[in-house]
Amino acid sequence: MDVLRTPEERFTDLPGFPYEPRYAEVAGDVRMAYVEAGPADGPVVLLLHGEPSWSFLYRHVMAVLAEAGCRAIAPDLIGFGRSDKPSRVEDHTYARHVEWVRSLAFDALGLRDVTLVGQDWGGLIGLRLVAEHPDRFARVVAANTGLPTGDIPMPQVWHRFRETVRNAPVLDVARLVRSGCVTTLPDTVLRAYDAPFPAEEYKAGPRAMPNLVPTTPDDPAAPANRAAWAVLATLDLPFLVAFSDRDPITGGMAPILKKTIPGAAGLDHPVIANAGHFLQEDAGHELGEVVAAFVRAWSQQ
Repeated sequence: MDVLRTPEERFTDLPGFPYEPRYAEVAGDVRMAYVEAGPADGPVVLLLHGEPSWSFLYRHVMAVLAEAGCRAIAPDLIGFGRSDKPSRVEDHTYARHVEWVRSLAFDALGLRDVTLVGQDWGGLIGLRLVAEHPDRFARVVAANTGLPTGDIPMPQVWHRFRETVRNAPVLDVARLVRSGCVTTLPDTVLRAYDAPFPAEEYKAGPRAMPNLVPTTPDDPAAPANRAAWAVLATLDLPFLVAFSDRDPITGGMAPILKKTIPGAAGLDHPVIANAGHFLQEDAGHELGEVVAAFVRAWSQQ
């Protein structure tokens, strides 16, 4: 597998993102980047981003969590951010992305008692890890995400997004992020989302991810996701559903998660107002406060 590595100078002067990158070899042969904030002995919060963003998306959330005494860890998925970028779309599979994150979180970092925060693909990957390694997790925050099996149709807005990614001769990553936000993003922030991708050949990850979402019952990833649902439906880990109020892509998943997962029962699930699909951009401080309060409440029990 041939990989590309974004030159470090692409990541200079990132607004509101002072965190020094750290790296680990995962699954034996690719380098995965991550950033940390907060005390090393604080409760661990693993922040997983989605398509087509990177850990920069969590900069506001990380600041709040660090101030609250949490150890916030935000990786860059392989193919995104500072992480290595396999050069072919075919190099990216759902199973590989799950394994890459598992390898970082458990093999390289040895994380335990983890609070997962997953948004978009961060949930598709993270919820699989929760189901497959429940002993590693203390609690879960699902934020604009889900775990599709192909048995329920995806919304039309998502299909339009997938066609855009498939057919665009030049994939405008910053524009995709901007279109998923309610607020207007400044040019410095838009440039930060473009930073990982100096040329089209670096974009195999963003190109690949929409096609990896199971949309039919016979999708290669569907059996593993169904198996994950079967486990999640038995878990009593505290499970908070913290969706925004203006996300047409994943909004329909919120009631399913609340109804299906035992750990969601009886919790006061917040709806984060005036925020789109990328609620970390639109309401990062609010999301951070929600996560910090959730960790604090259950850490005291």
